Amino acid sequence: MVYGYIRVSTDKQTVENQRFEVSKFCKRNGISVGKWIEETISGTQETCKRKLGSLLDIMQKGDVIICSELSRLGRNLLMIMAILNACMEKDVQVWTIKDNYKLGKDINSKVLAFAFGLSAEIERTLISQRTKEALARKKAEGFRIGRPSGAKSKRCKFTGKNYLIKKMLLKKFSKAKIAKKLGVHSSTLIRFLKNK
Repeated sequence: MVYGYIRVSTDKQTVENQRFEVSKFCKRNGISVGKWIEETISGTQETCKRKLGSLLDIMQKGDVIICSELSRLGRNLLMIMAILNACMEKDVQVWTIKDNYKLGKDINSKVLAFAFGLSAEIERTLISQRTKEALARKKAEGFRIGRPSGAKSKRCKFTGKNYLIKKMLLKKFSKAKIAKKLGVHSSTLIRFLKNK
């Protein structure tokens, strides 16, 4: 079976770009995705805590995982290598679109995966380091970094959902039911309604 794997780190990111890339690749190559696996979770999370871990458990010889790039599998070299090793042991292939890799059980696949994983980790480390240096410089120059102490965020979990909440309240939905529909705890909704 062919699995399309999509991962984003935060709910502010969208899975649509990755889905489009994978779909376009499959259409161009006459491949049909049997099942899509989508998750919003940091790549630093252990594989067993992610949908990817469950997928690796059920995959069988000859299956294929297609993702936009290797960094979608994990955020560091050791994690990517562990995932690829698990795939190689099961004779499962990992195809990446941006990197144009078809990684299987052969030695070339192992070398390519190692090289790419290492370069991706170095790139992320350098980006993180440059960001920290820029923030430290700005702070030293007297700029305030982040939100002022005690200031409230202009955005919250309910931003843009006022109409929906009012509509459900008018329909006599319980606060617990509204909170469940919005994916928040009922106390969060109650606190929001008190502060309105």
